[in-house]
Amino acid sequence: MNNNNICTSKSLVLTILICFCTISTFSQDRISKTTNFWSHVEYGGGLGLSFGDGFFSGAISPNAVYRFNPYIATGVGLNFSYSSQKDVFKSTVLGGSILGLFNPYEAVQISTEFEQLHVSRNFDQNFVSNLDDEYWYPALFLGAGYTSRNVTIGIRYDVLYDKDKSIYSEAWMPFVRFQF
Repeated sequence: MNNNNICTSKSLVLTILICFCTISTFSQDRISKTTNFWSHVEYGGGLGLSFGDGFFSGAISPNAVYRFNPYIATGVGLNFSYSSQKDVFKSTVLGGSILGLFNPYEAVQISTEFEQLHVSRNFDQNFVSNLDDEYWYPALFLGAGYTSRNVTIGIRYDVLYDKDKSIYSEAWMPFVRFQF
């Protein structure tokens, strides 16, 4: 295992531990004051589907967040996507994320999200034979958005963006987040 994979694994484990310690600290205080933990959990996520002449792409990314109060929430998410172009490539991406949401005002949401993805790309041998690749890719998004009821529309930036390894074409990207 090379040093990059070791550092990535260590930072993922550290991030997960910090998040769970924070959740358990806040939730212990919150649980003692309320009768139902699940009444503070919100579910959401995203779906994606794209197809064309020999091309297919599908994605699903469910998440769950615990709302401590009207201003602060944290949670976890899963990510899965599959893409293929006939006679060119197949790509599978699987991973998870940890997110934090802060609403300083009812209509404004600031977000952070750490995403760790396992990327597997296989190219057709008639197209290119030496570009098959399998690796872990971390992303750390900082975002801001406008919230109306259970929908947030905004933009986020990947501070760890690497144009050669990222599954995203740009570091800046718009988002729409649904929570219910």
